[in-house]
Amino acid sequence: QVQLVQSGGGLVQAGDSLRLSCVASGRTPSGSTFRGWSMGWFRQAPGKEREFVAAINWSGDTTDYADSVKGRFTVARDNTVRTVWLQMNSLKPEDTAVYSCAADERPITSYEYDYWGQGTQVTVSS
Repeated sequence: QVQLVQSGGGLVQAGDSLRLSCVASGRTPSGSTFRGWSMGWFRQAPGKEREFVAAINWSGDTTDYADSVKGRFTVARDNTVRTVWLQMNSLKPEDTAVYSCAADERPITSYEYDYWGQGTQVTVSS
């Protein structure tokens, strides 16, 4: 089965940077592996709904970002090590949330994901 294991996160000050990692393993029921998956990052702040942050297609040549993070966050992947990263720069207090990576066989334009990481807390103090 698909497993997504996240690392990174923590407590930082406004303006600082953080990098989140997500290492994938396993296969979907159809037999696909990491190199065939769209990968996304989502976040959920206390009392708010989960929101899309960023996504990257299977080959890494197409990315998508929420307007709130464009120019500050960068998503990247390396299929040889089955890892996707979210580099977060110029962090703001409003970026505070639990961040989760996600995987799916559908294209990033679907914004639909079947597989999820465990989530990691990012707290940005002012």
